[in-house]
Amino acid sequence: MISILHIKNIGIIDDLVVNFNEGFNVLTGETGAGKTLIIGAISIIAGGRFSKDMIRKGEKYSFVEASIYCPENPEAIEGNIIVSREIYANGRNSCKINGRLVTVNELREFMSNLINIHGQLDNQNLLNDSKHIFYLDDFSGESIVKLKNQYMELYKRYNEIDEHLKNNYGDEKEKERKLDLLNYQLREINNAKLKIGEDLKLQEQHNIIKNSEKLQDNLQEVDENLNEQVTECLSNSIRALERISNCGEIYEEKLTELKSIYYEVQELARDITDMKKDIYFDMEERNNIESRLDEIYSLKRKYGNSIEDILEYKEEIESEILTIENIDTTNNILKKEKKEIEEKMLELSEKMHFIRERKAEDLSNKINIQLKDLEMQNAVIRVSVDKVENNKFNINGLDLVKFMICTNKGEEEKELSKIASGGEMSRVMLAIKTVLAEVDKVLTLVFDEIDTGISGKAAKAVGEKLKNISKYSQVLIVTHSASIAAQGNYNYFISKSIRNDKTYTEIKQLSEEETIEEIARISSGDVTNISIEHAKEMRKAC
Repeated sequence: MISILHIKNIGIIDDLVVNFNEGFNVLTGETGAGKTLIIGAISIIAGGRFSKDMIRKGEKYSFVEASIYCPENPEAIEGNIIVSREIYANGRNSCKINGRLVTVNELREFMSNLINIHGQLDNQNLLNDSKHIFYLDDFSGESIVKLKNQYMELYKRYNEIDEHLKNNYGDEKEKERKLDLLNYQLREINNAKLKIGEDLKLQEQHNIIKNSEKLQDNLQEVDENLNEQVTECLSNSIRALERISNCGEIYEEKLTELKSIYYEVQELARDITDMKKDIYFDMEERNNIESRLDEIYSLKRKYGNSIEDILEYKEEIESEILTIENIDTTNNILKKEKKEIEEKMLELSEKMHFIRERKAEDLSNKINIQLKDLEMQNAVIRVSVDKVENNKFNINGLDLVKFMICTNKGEEEKELSKIASGGEMSRVMLAIKTVLAEVDKVLTLVFDEIDTGISGKAAKAVGEKLKNISKYSQVLIVTHSASIAAQGNYNYFISKSIRNDKTYTEIKQLSEEETIEEIARISSGDVTNISIEHAKEMRKAC
């Protein structure tokens, strides 16, 4: 249950702390005092939507925090769970469970099992068709629990086998598709006849051919300079030094050095001449090289970053093909086990279907009795139990459960989630909640003005239903009905005040005397001796 609710900067709420209690908590008060804002804050902490327009004027953020008493929950610390949500005007959102940051979706999922807010359709499990079967099974009790546990064990193994067969190409079409793909890849690699390192050699050859004209021109220039100019100059210089070499030892040394340079230049010139002869341009050869490189690069994009990687992948393909071609024995064993499990699951599903059909009728009758108490004499609920299409097993067997309703005689029944009237929906939801109160695991139920459009006997019946539900779950309700307020275990009065030109919401838990005065105010519009006596009588009748 929600034990403490802290709200800050939402609408006219400045900073408000509310201590709620077990049982039936009734919120009444002045129009526009902030009753709906409190319900909105609970919706926010439950992961509901939030508009930045809800942030109090002049503030940069809103904050909601709740202490929830739930000792059986694994998240609980000393029996309590602290949940908070902080929302800023710039859209930034911070959600925490016991100080641990979570996403809004995670918060919503966590809180869906703790708080149920009537009117917030996306948080109403009863309006989610996929949840209906769980309510029916909870209502069915022990008669279906054992069967469902047996079925779940088989269903788990059934899915494991399906996964194994999928990974083992147990499906013949998938197997053939995979073999076709692998054989195609193998042929493509084999046909390429790749050689390690050939891509590097081809790239080098391609670079030479691509730059052959440039190489030819520059090598020609070097060749001419060396053979026609440098060697001639060196030769003339050698002859000049020979003529003076006998004039001193230094000249003899320089002549020797110059001759050495001359021989080296001659050797270099011959090398350049040979290199020039090796440079040629062949368009056909260039096209062949480029075509081969394109083929290799295409294979690299598909199968690896290098020829080594491609050849390694080829070995993996060969191994996988061999595995697939010889996997039938394993798969046949799995398929046999799967068939045996299907037969057992079918048997259990039929037994569960029989129980669900019988219990669905009982549940429908009980809900319809509650609807009549709530002044919906012509409304009829039918809990529908049908088989799923194609007999496809799911977590619950082969059944599809939906709550169907016809609100007026002569009309066509519809799915519960498609009821248009808010007033009708409020009472239908309350009828279902009353019947399922003992099996519904939600800790806190919140109703915002469920009494809208009803009065008199119907309002009194609504109060009685809510009081009954509060025996099993904490109930919080905003109401304008004296009949409902009189049923409260704990009554809270919400008011507003103006200080320094700003409006503030205030809340107070009422004493018994104050509760009677509030019931009197609601019932007659004024607190008089007569209305007080009437309020006391209403209180005693509860």
